[in-house]
Amino acid sequence: MAADMQEFTRFAIYYAPEPGALADFTAAWLGWDAATGTACPHPEVPGLPRPVAEITATPRKYGFHGTLKPPFRLTGSRAALERDLAALAARLAPAEMPSLALSRLGSFLALTPQGDTAPLSRLAAEVVRGLDAHRAPASEAELERRRKARLSPAQEENLLRWGYPYVMDAFRFHLTLSGRLAPDELEAVAQALEPVLAPLLPTPFRVAELCLFGEDHAGRFHLLHRYALAG
Repeated sequence: MAADMQEFTRFAIYYAPEPGALADFTAAWLGWDAATGTACPHPEVPGLPRPVAEITATPRKYGFHGTLKPPFRLTGSRAALERDLAALAARLAPAEMPSLALSRLGSFLALTPQGDTAPLSRLAAEVVRGLDAHRAPASEAELERRRKARLSPAQEENLLRWGYPYVMDAFRFHLTLSGRLAPDELEAVAQALEPVLAPLLPTPFRVAELCLFGEDHAGRFHLLHRYALAG
């Protein structure tokens, strides 16, 4: 079923790379192309300690993305969300940084922006704040699940106010490439991926669109529409 004909359980506002080599490789790496809503075969990457399907099992369903406003259930209609998202994108400016780099974030791998990320953090805060009227409150079960991460007082405050702990001052933009890995596996996967990714990474790195994603009933996310940042 085409993405625009499906019903979605949650929506999110993400960054997703524009069509091209990086988008193609990362979709194949994860095994899920959110732009087409289809599974895709994994690439052959020499030197991996485990099959790609195992390394990427956790992030696969989300598609390759950087979170701006985390997944939420709607209070009203998708059409109302889309109207407000279009208006928000029209008044917000793109954020630009020198580059992306492969980073080790705790026990997982991700691409992270290099240089001054303050404009990107401000952009994400505007998106979280500007669309929050469309977010249904988190359930008690969701709140308790988040609290298992031993949140700081500021993260707890974010959770109660915005439905997610890692927003506003706790926001750290990243594009996830793996699930949790043991230290030796993390290093092996990083060494295998670095030469493959290096020629694909954009310089500069620009977040020039807000991408609306929807979660289907199987838990997989689809890229529904791109909104150019025109402010």
